[in-house]
Amino acid sequence: MLDFFTIFSKGGLVLWCFQGVSDSCTGPVNALIRSVLLQERGGNNSFTHEALTLKYKLDNQFELVFVVGFQKILTLTYVDKLIDDVHRLFRDKYRTEIQQQSALSLLNGTFDFQNDFLRLLREAEESSKVRAPTTMKKFEDSEKAKKPVRSMIETRGEKPKEKAKNSKKNKGAKKEGSDGPLATSKAVPAEKSGLPVGPENGIELSKEELIRRKREEFIQKHGRGMEKSSKSSKSDAPKEKGKKAPRVWALGGSANKEALDYSAPTANGAPEGAPPEDINLIRGTGSGRQLQDLDCSSSDDEGVAQNSTKPSATKGTLGGMFGMLKGLVGSKSLSREDMESVLDKMRDHLIAKNVAADIAVQLCESVANKLEGKVMGTFSTVTSTVKLALQESLVQILQPQRRVDMLRDIMDAQRHQRPYVVTFCGVNGVGKSTNLAKISFWLLENGFSVLIAACDTFRAGAVEQLRTHTRRLHALHPPENHGGRAMVQLFEKGYGKDAAGIAMEAIAFARNQGFDVVLVDTAGRMQDNAPLMTALAKLITVNTPDLVLFVGEALVGNEAVDQLVKFNRALADHSMAQTPRLIDGIVLTKFDTIDDKVGAAISMTYITSKPIVFVGTGQTYCDLRSLNAKAVVAALMKA
Repeated sequence: MLDFFTIFSKGGLVLWCFQGVSDSCTGPVNALIRSVLLQERGGNNSFTHEALTLKYKLDNQFELVFVVGFQKILTLTYVDKLIDDVHRLFRDKYRTEIQQQSALSLLNGTFDFQNDFLRLLREAEESSKVRAPTTMKKFEDSEKAKKPVRSMIETRGEKPKEKAKNSKKNKGAKKEGSDGPLATSKAVPAEKSGLPVGPENGIELSKEELIRRKREEFIQKHGRGMEKSSKSSKSDAPKEKGKKAPRVWALGGSANKEALDYSAPTANGAPEGAPPEDINLIRGTGSGRQLQDLDCSSSDDEGVAQNSTKPSATKGTLGGMFGMLKGLVGSKSLSREDMESVLDKMRDHLIAKNVAADIAVQLCESVANKLEGKVMGTFSTVTSTVKLALQESLVQILQPQRRVDMLRDIMDAQRHQRPYVVTFCGVNGVGKSTNLAKISFWLLENGFSVLIAACDTFRAGAVEQLRTHTRRLHALHPPENHGGRAMVQLFEKGYGKDAAGIAMEAIAFARNQGFDVVLVDTAGRMQDNAPLMTALAKLITVNTPDLVLFVGEALVGNEAVDQLVKFNRALADHSMAQTPRLIDGIVLTKFDTIDDKVGAAISMTYITSKPIVFVGTGQTYCDLRSLNAKAVVAALMKA
């Protein structure tokens, strides 16, 4: 049973609607428009909203959308056929009204389609019932039942007559009883190898015995060389050992703690002294107050562009004219066959740029659905049309529904006299602590005080790393420049403690001391580690941070999809809240190591519909950028 079926234009005018139940279809259809149609995610013609499954079809020629909704627990096999039939009949019946393409004509038009729809629905339901259920094949109908029992019995030592018959089928097999020179030449290797030769070890050998004999012959041929090489390596080993003398340690292995401990004990909130290193090298160049847009252009782009323009001047004008006119389609309606070759090249290009394979397929499928049936201009080629549509889709994907503005949200939290809490999570080794320090420096440059909560109580050296960053940030923003107030402090309780409890204490400490922002550093964990994912879900559920940032590398391809999907799934499964808290944004690190292979940005935003808030481009505190969607797409589409 269908819940609803609606037909509306891409401009938002509802032309006709069928309600199977009393509930309104406005909410599910609006969710489909927001999450799929506006976000260029039309690779799959199915969408799930709460308890409903929505299937849709686009008519790009007349700018129409056909949507059907039904309960997702039902398996309706006739839905696809029903959409096609309704689409074909509605377009043919009201072609003149739709072709006027004016909102006034659509509003004034009367689309009496109820009886036609009910007839098509009844035919589709009956056609699904007419199909006979598939029955399992009986043993009597199989090929195996037709064979005699004797032919299926296999014995170890078969008769020579049966073997001779089987050997005739193989081109390389010899006839039984042949005493020619071929038979004698085959017996020579067996005699040389010392194996017994008899009627059971001759031509009538089984497959296992042939494999065993060939293995023994191979070992006898090549085993001597391997023994010689092993002997020579053993003989050279004492010489190599004799070259290097064993190292004698000065302390003799009996050093005390004081000799090896180079850290000074500090309490929570106590500032440390300035580091001896050059702080300007750590800070980096550029303004830390304003985040710059990401620049994806490489230094070789200008040289390549200049070299590419030189050969074009030598071409003849006649050849250039024919080359320009080649491939023009002139007011043609695009079909799947026209776009197939271009989309295949685009898909391979996206995968080569580090876009996940599944997402590249869905992107190309979305572009095909968007362009199928669309009438092209007179001077347009299929390649340029598909490429332009793909660029628009990629830019739309990198600009998700919600934009994260941390500075505005922090000022809003200040008005409510509470700290703004940010939690960082991700897999091991992606740069959570380093980018947390970069974001701390950016916040300090904008005049906000920061408390860093060391909730990574698992990795050795995690607290010391944050302590070093705090000391350097304190040197860049000393209390003398801020009226004697320490702008950055570290809250840590050591190792082996409960991370959720430490985060709760840090938030309470920040509220009492008047800190503006709390940055919570968590331990790196793989997405398949259930105990650590449960601990992360507990930390987020108990402390309810304002922002949950997933830190991911720009180097990963298909792994990015797996990480984000399983992180969100684990946070939802292990959360104790009725509406679990998931990832709110993404921090993309190591972007300076990938050149123009920027596909991980597309993969992460496509799979989560969440924005990329920060991009890490280096090792200094100023190497933090905001995402420039057009620059990323230009680098992605560059050949």
